[in-house]
Amino acid sequence: MDAHELGRVGGPQMNLLGKIRVFLEMIKFSHTIFALPFAFTGALLAARGLPTPNQALWIFLAMVGARTAAMGLNRLIDAEIDGRNPRTRGRAIPAGLLSKGLVAVFIIFSLALMLFAARMLNPLCLYLSPVALFFLVLYSYCKRFTAMAHLVLGLCLAAAPLGAWIAITGTVELPAVLLALAVLLWVAGFDILYALQDLEFDRTSGLHSIPVRLGVTGSLWTARIFHLLMIGLLAALFFALHLGPYYLAGLAATVILTAYEHWLLRDGDLTRLDAAFFNMNGYISVTVLVFTLLDILFYRGAA
Repeated sequence: MDAHELGRVGGPQMNLLGKIRVFLEMIKFSHTIFALPFAFTGALLAARGLPTPNQALWIFLAMVGARTAAMGLNRLIDAEIDGRNPRTRGRAIPAGLLSKGLVAVFIIFSLALMLFAARMLNPLCLYLSPVALFFLVLYSYCKRFTAMAHLVLGLCLAAAPLGAWIAITGTVELPAVLLALAVLLWVAGFDILYALQDLEFDRTSGLHSIPVRLGVTGSLWTARIFHLLMIGLLAALFFALHLGPYYLAGLAATVILTAYEHWLLRDGDLTRLDAAFFNMNGYISVTVLVFTLLDILFYRGAA
């Protein structure tokens, strides 16, 4: 159900519950699945086992708060651009379903949740929260002046496994950096693919992106290189932590899923973008988490 349909269901005098539903649809709350599994992967590897229920709860709430605030900020900052783009003019703010003031209130509540959850984890998580917030805001402005916005988005989501690692250990270690860099390149790669659908609008509007800079073919190859490097970093993590066969099987499955994602878009045909972007990337993050969990439970348990 898109924002227009939600608006019609709620009517002109939409109640608060209806507005929350529109907000969650606007920020694609269901897409939290992209980063959340990598956060828990980081937590599993940092704990060398299962995190405590309290740690898992606060990591989950910190992730939900951060991701909700980030998407809300992006929609708020980009409202005028979204209103001019035929693909996005139906989003809640340009469509008049939500006011900027109400969206700002939702963002403040989300930030409060993130900061409180960070405080409940450990002091370092709380102290680093403003750094994460800086990059969340920066991302929404990047396409106005640089084609590197995809990498800044990757950096924002790389904070998920890095933050979870810090939540468990209170420190930053090499394996955490390897996993964070893998997520950075994974996100930057699929964001380049996603940006292909706005290529003409961005070009005529003076906005910056890898597709605008390199065109379709150059963008496809850049995304492939990023994802190849991602696989290399996940392989390096295998050696850095002396992981076992379950993780290795998950890595093999990730290679297959990533290759299939690029095969779907091999000729620049964006009609398969939904399958390549939404389905494959959700599968990839969940696959890494599930096989890491199996490795922790069975390989480590048997060692």
